[in-house]
Amino acid sequence: MIKRHFFLFAALVVLALMVVAGGLKVLTKKSGGEGGPAAMAQGKAGGAGGPVGRRGPGGFGGPTMVSVAVVQPRAFQDTIEVLGVAKGRQSVTLTAAATQLVERVRFSDGQRVPRGAVLVELKDTEQDAGIAQAEARQVEAKRAYDRYKTLGDQGWASKALVDQREATWRSAQADLAAARARKGDRMIRAPFAGVVGLSDVAPGALVNPGAPIVTLDDISVIRVDFQVPERYLGQLREGQTLLAVADAFPGETITGRIAKLDTRVDERTRAITARAEFANGSGKLKPGMLIRVGVSRGQRNSASAPESAVSVQGDNSFVYVLQQRGDRTMAEQRPIVAGLRQQGYVEIVDGVRPGERLVADGLNKIQPGQPVLVARTPGMGAIPGKADPSGGAAPAAYPRGPRPPPRPAV
Repeated sequence: MIKRHFFLFAALVVLALMVVAGGLKVLTKKSGGEGGPAAMAQGKAGGAGGPVGRRGPGGFGGPTMVSVAVVQPRAFQDTIEVLGVAKGRQSVTLTAAATQLVERVRFSDGQRVPRGAVLVELKDTEQDAGIAQAEARQVEAKRAYDRYKTLGDQGWASKALVDQREATWRSAQADLAAARARKGDRMIRAPFAGVVGLSDVAPGALVNPGAPIVTLDDISVIRVDFQVPERYLGQLREGQTLLAVADAFPGETITGRIAKLDTRVDERTRAITARAEFANGSGKLKPGMLIRVGVSRGQRNSASAPESAVSVQGDNSFVYVLQQRGDRTMAEQRPIVAGLRQQGYVEIVDGVRPGERLVADGLNKIQPGQPVLVARTPGMGAIPGKADPSGGAAPAAYPRGPRPPPRPAV
């Protein structure tokens, strides 16, 4: 019994000592972090880090480090951008003229074939028999006509009988030509030189009239038909140079020309159809591709800025212009009128002047009227408060000498 009470008493003593030690530790930490005016002054000095109201980059509420872009004149190509679908110089889908079995396929997928080449042979046994029969009738009719013509020359046959035999002979000639034409329908030929597409036709397959057998395209030149509004008709002419791009090959520019202009303006859309031609010796462009065609309307020089320096909110565009106020550089938000966008630059019609400095990127990190620090570039001065080569003051950094001590953690 005594032993049990002894262990209980010892546990209570240990618990009391742990509580007292924890309280002393908390009191000691508070006295070290907020021990008096000197510590508070030191904390303020550490937060300021230099001139009053200044904080280093990344400090809470301090200036943000930004890069600079200078508004400069730039040449912009004024173009009319339209869409069109590519097609070959000549394109056709070959079909059969009669229902028949495929006897032989004489091409391979993607093969380049000359004009008149036989691509598919259909079974023509019946047609061969028809030709033989027509030839026999033609020979018999010719011999009968020759005999009656001789008798007529000698006066033994009337002129009407001779003419009848001649008509029979000529009818037999026409029947022979028709039989040969029916046999020709069993030979599917290339109507022009080009490249055949993919086909699933094989010997023994039954083809019907109108059923597609294979496509044939002349892709040495690609044609693109596009519509241009009527008001731009005076700026179009046959032979005019065009620049186009294909979504399949981003960054590549295709050069072509306007081959023909339609003779009429569509009265419903008030647009005229133009046909452009693009050389396609490499064969990269395929019929059916979407082509973006640009029709040049001239060139002009305008103030410009990188796309990253222009922020768009709804229908409004604005930039941040750097203004020098004493030893501080401020970011002033200014609305602009934006024009064309070409090669990563934006045309600025109104709002800024050439030579003004803009925040180049990171617009989402700054607010209107906020002080900023201009990032140093090679050749930019490093003396705080002195003008840098781009026209403003260099960023105010920490004073020369040792940095102030950091604020103690609470």
